[in-house]
Amino acid sequence: MTETASEDRVRLEASWKTALAEEFNAAYMRELRAFLKREKQARKVIYPEGQNIFAALDLCPLSEVKVVIIGQDPYHGPNQAHGLCFSVQPGVPQPPSLVNVFQEINDDLGTPARRLDGSRGCLEPWARQGVLLLNAVLTVERSRAGSHQGKGWEIFTDRIVAVLNEQREHLVFLLWGSYAQKKGAIVDRQRHCVLTAPHPSPLSAHRGFFGCRHFSAANAYLEAHGQTPIDWFKVA
Repeated sequence: MTETASEDRVRLEASWKTALAEEFNAAYMRELRAFLKREKQARKVIYPEGQNIFAALDLCPLSEVKVVIIGQDPYHGPNQAHGLCFSVQPGVPQPPSLVNVFQEINDDLGTPARRLDGSRGCLEPWARQGVLLLNAVLTVERSRAGSHQGKGWEIFTDRIVAVLNEQREHLVFLLWGSYAQKKGAIVDRQRHCVLTAPHPSPLSAHRGFFGCRHFSAANAYLEAHGQTPIDWFKVA
C-alpha cells in the first residue's frame, strides 16, 4: 500500500461533484491544491491516499444521505485513515474514540446475541447505508495531528454541510464535541434532527457521550419520516 496522496487518483462522486462544482474553482481551493502539491513534492507522507480523500462523499451520494457524523481531521498513523471519520481500515486496531462509540451502540441497542467488539473498525458499511462520515479537514501529514488545518478544507466541508442543510430534509446530524457542534450550527433544526453530545474521546466520553442514546434516537427519527433505519452493528 502506498502512503502518499496521488492527485491523479482523486475522484469525486457525480452528485457531489455537481453540487460542489463552484468550490473547485474558488481561490481557496486553488491554494489548497498548491499546498498539497508542495507537500507531496517535499516527499511528505499524506493521509489518506489520494483515491480516498473524498471517500465519505463517494460512498454516500447526496440524495442517499440519512445521517451526518462530523469529525475533525483524519487519523495520522500508518494504514488508519481512509476518508471516513472515526473509521479505520480493516484489520487496524480501533482508536479509543471508536471503542467508545461502539460501547455506546452496545449499551443503546445491543442484545446478548448482537454486540460490537474490538475486532473490526471499518465503518464503510455505515456509509453505504447513508451515513456521511465527514471530517472537517480531509488530509493530514503522517504523525502530525492537525497539520492541514487552516489550509482550506474547512471552507470546503462547511459548504458540504450547507448543501445538505439546503437541499435535503429530515436528516439526522450527530454532533459530538464543541468542534462538530460549531460546524453544524448552521443546520436548520426545523428541517433536520440535530443531536449533540460530548466527544467520544476518553477525555470527555464520561461527561455525557455515554448514555446519549443517539443511535436509537437517529433510527427513531428516520423511521418516523419513512426511512429505513441504520444497522449500526454492520461494520467491516
